[in-house]
Amino acid sequence: QVQLVESGGRLVQAGASLRLSCAASGRYFSTYTYGMGWFRQAPGKEREFVAAISWSGSTRYADSVKGRFTISRDNPKNTVALQMNSLEPEDTAVYYCAAALRGLATATIGGYEYWGQGTQVTVSS
Repeated sequence: QVQLVESGGRLVQAGASLRLSCAASGRYFSTYTYGMGWFRQAPGKEREFVAAISWSGSTRYADSVKGRFTISRDNPKNTVALQMNSLEPEDTAVYYCAAALRGLATATIGGYEYWGQGTQVTVSS
């Protein structure tokens, strides 16, 4: 079993920066081999892709966050981070960390087997 725990979400003003962290654990889990992703879900909306990083370090981003958000991983610590700059009110959502067995930086929800409980990010205007 894999456990993912997100942290770092809070209320910030537009234009601010925030760094989310995802701590992964599990008996046979290692971020060396899993693909890791961040998704978000705003009230009344479907969960959407934000960013992902493959086992080899390749990344992909949603168009809405490209140039503002950066995903990174610290394999020895089994953590994944999402650095968010120039935050906008439209970024307000619950942010979820996810892990993909196949190790790919996939943008689809179905590509991930494990999910965290989420952390709330609120951006005020």
